Amino acid sequence: MKKIEAIIRRTKFEDVKEALLAADIEWFSYYEVRGVGKTRQGRIYRGVVYDTSSIERTLVSIVVRDKNVEKTIQAILSAAHTGEIGDGRIFVIPVEDSIRIRTGERGDIALYNAEQEK
Repeated sequence: MKKIEAIIRRTKFEDVKEALLAADIEWFSYYEVRGVGKTRQGRIYRGVVYDTSSIERTLVSIVVRDKNVEKTIQAILSAAHTGEIGDGRIFVIPVEDSIRIRTGERGDIALYNAEQEK
């Protein structure tokens, strides 16, 4: 199992959500986050200069079986890509175990129902 965390533009969240659902990734969490990027520049709005070094992004967090890692990454890449600086990052982290609290099931089966096996 792997945990995939993607930091993406807020404006691309709906596209990423649709791409994940189309790839049969039906469960994930997301968070509104702020970060500091490499680019430092001020934006001017109505004569006031705003610091844009603090960037608003969305963090998508997904735990998937090993067989679904690549299709999950490709779904995020295709939906979040704009080609501009600030598209974000994807991190793949090993997961040692998962436990379904309701039943006590452990491992891959704790991620999805057995009857939904594809």
